[in-house]
This record gives sequence, C-alpha cells and structure tokens, in this order.
Amino acid sequence: MIRHLKTGRSAAAREEANAQVRATVEQILADIAARGEAAVRECSSRFDKWSPESFRLSEADIAQAVESLPGQTLDDIRFAQAQIRNFALVQRAALQDVEVETLPGVVLGHRNIPVNAVGCYVPGGRYPMVASAHMSVVTARAAGVKRVIAAAPPFGGKPHPAIVAAMHLAGADEIYALGGVQAVAAMALGTESIAPVDMIVGPGNAYVAEAKRQLFGRVGIDLLAGPTETLIIADDSCDPEMAAVDLIGQAEHGPGSPAVLLTNSESLARETPAAVEKLLSWLPTADVARVAWNECGEIILCDTLEEMVAEADRIASEHVQVLTRDPDYFLERMTNYGALFLGHRTNVSFGDKVIGTNHTLPTMRAARYTGGLWVGKFIKTCTYQRVLTDSASALVGDYCSRLCEIEGFAGHKEQADLRVRRYGA
Repeated sequence: MIRHLKTGRSAAAREEANAQVRATVEQILADIAARGEAAVRECSSRFDKWSPESFRLSEADIAQAVESLPGQTLDDIRFAQAQIRNFALVQRAALQDVEVETLPGVVLGHRNIPVNAVGCYVPGGRYPMVASAHMSVVTARAAGVKRVIAAAPPFGGKPHPAIVAAMHLAGADEIYALGGVQAVAAMALGTESIAPVDMIVGPGNAYVAEAKRQLFGRVGIDLLAGPTETLIIADDSCDPEMAAVDLIGQAEHGPGSPAVLLTNSESLARETPAAVEKLLSWLPTADVARVAWNECGEIILCDTLEEMVAEADRIASEHVQVLTRDPDYFLERMTNYGALFLGHRTNVSFGDKVIGTNHTLPTMRAARYTGGLWVGKFIKTCTYQRVLTDSASALVGDYCSRLCEIEGFAGHKEQADLRVRRYGA
C-alpha cells in the first residue's frame, strides 16, 4: 500500500499559479515581438533593474571578468568543462551517419547535422548558475554548432564574472548580460542587435520554462526545464541525515522546487522531518528551502520495492537519487526519470556541477517522453534517398502508384507513374 505521509500544494493551486505565469509570459513575448529591443530593455529595467548601453559584453568586458577571478576558480571551471566535454564527445561519437542499399539500386541513408545557431540561457537571479554555462555551451560546441550565443541576468547589479568566464571558456561566440523571458525572447525572435537563433536551450524558473514552451515551433527547444525537482528513493540503509541533506540540497533552488522522499522504511519516513528541521536551523539558504519543503515537499511510504518503482515512474522526477542496498534494481526497472544517481556515494550536486553528465533535465513529468539535454539534442538526423537504376525506379514506382491510388492522391500517383513510363522496361 502507498501512503502519503506529507503532501505538497494541491493540483488546483499549482494550476492557478501556472495560469498566472502563462498569461504574464504571453504578454511579454507579444510585446517583444512587436517592439523588439525597446521592449527587451523595458523588461530588463523592470525585472532586473538593468539597462546598460549594450547588453552584449565586449571583448574587454569578458577579459576583465576572467582576470578578476582567482586562479583556483578558473581551474575548477576548466576541470568541470573538461568532464562535460569528454562525455559529450563520447555521446557524439555514438551518433553515426548511415547508408544502406535496401533493394538493388535503392540507397537510403541519414546524416547527423548540427543545428546552425543556438541560444544558451544561464539562470542567475537567485544564484549564479555557473554550471549551466558548461552544460549548454560546451555541449553545443561538442555537437558542432556553428554559432553559440549565451545570456545570463546581471547578478548584484553587474554581469557575474564567473558566469561570464564560464561562457567564454566554453566557447560562446556572443555573451549577453540579459535575463528572464526577455533574454529567451530576444535570442529566439531576434532584435535590432541580436540575430535570432534556431534553438533555445537551458534551464530556468517557471517563467523561462513557459517562454520556451510558447516559443516552441518558432524555434526549437531542448526540453521544458523548469524549477528543480528531486526524488529520493531510500530503504533503511539510508539514514535520516543523508535523506534530509539530499532533499533540502535541491529544495534550496527555489520555493517551487518539489523534494520527495519515497521509502519502504517507516522509521526513515517518520524521522526525516526532524532531520530536515535540524538542517534548516543552520543552512544559510533555509529561507528558500523551508518554503519549498513546506509547500512542495512530500514523504511517501510504500510496502514493497515494486510499489516504489511504480510510484517513482508515476512521479517522473527530474533528479532521482537511489539510496538503497541494491540501486541497480531501480536502474533496471525504472523508465521515467531525468537522471539517476545510484548509491550513497553520489548525489545530485555532483551531476549539477562537475561529474560530466548534463544537468539540464526534464521537469513537470516530461521525463515520461524525453531525456535531458545532451549532444544529440543539437543534432538533426536527416534522411536522404538515391535510386541508382532504371529498374529500381520502375519497381518502386509500381508499388507507389497503387498505394497513392488507395489514398486518392492523383498528383502523387502521377509522380510515380512518370517514373514507370520513363524507366520501366
């Protein structure tokens, strides 16, 4: 039996909040589409108190940001980017062009072609998300994208130097100090000074995620990566301290970040709330994390491992930590998750910052139908066909003609019939 010992906000409350976000974003996007950079500047002034002469950073601005950082910080950024780049290149090597002769004289194939221009959004409102620069820009470069631009909001009244350095070291062609819906819209739609891109990637708050959703079709997107979610799957091999740390370590992202404990240990389920309170008593980010835990935190108690798998797949969380004796049990059976973190020695923070897998992952149950950002998201797999002989053209034409007739497509049928007349025996 599955019992919910702690629940978060109701579905109705969540939908009301989502409706407000949708309406706000729709208005901003329409304004930017109509008025371009003037609307972008007004939004930046309104939301970020930021209206520089140019949103694009100059080479001198970038150099100053890089030079302002300690050597250790730059080394750490380079280390993280090396891990992410190495894994992305392994993934890219797994994507092979193919060509095969399916019938005598009929050749089919596909090519893996990088998207031409990508805009990478790096969150930086509450926290300067340096790692998001690695995840998007480095991966796009590994995929072979020709033009990669990046944008992040100002932090403390100026571009955050570590974010700027990370974007630069990752290989961004253009860097903008611009945040929120206005940044996503400016990159997607273009302005007087920003050439539009073909695809927008990167995580963000609910407004950024909604902007990407509304812009999808006019540009491509990686996925709907909204407020962070975490699910801890644990048995009695996990102690309350570790469960609490791994829940609240992600809840600090924002007040709307779900953090869920799913366990078959009643003692762990009962004791974790006290461990959470102890952690919140001293954690510097407790003001945010406490709201997330109170409003979006859940504790779910199951009787069996089978119930835990079923409930985890129903939740389809962005991050799933498996703190059990046999984490491979869940690796082999779960199907809906953004990323798995298997065993007590790893955690979401490793994946968020440095280990090498990508931290831009599906939220809002999108893990039911998509994985996270990876090098393949920047690749278009495009097919082609070639017919080499007269006899092959006539053979396929015969079949095609009859199939077109079934559907009533006279023009399609004539395309086939012309080849049969020209190339048939």
